[in-house]
Amino acid sequence: MSSTTVFWSAGVGFFLGFGFGVGCALAVMYSIYLGGYRAAIRDSRLLEPPERYRSALKKVESAGADKKG
Repeated sequence: MSSTTVFWSAGVGFFLGFGFGVGCALAVMYSIYLGGYRAAIRDSRLLEPPERYRSALKKVESAGADKKG
């Protein structure tokens, strides 16, 4: 096996492993983030927000009050 073949196959393996692997992982994380963001916006616009949203809002408000005082 020549050194050129080894170098070429290692370069292709590196690109496929890291290029597509990291790129796909970032795409999945961004999709999850964007889906959560859309759900939060939708929940905040409801006439009566869900219980989970209200409890999270109370935690955020109490954390902000703790930092001020």
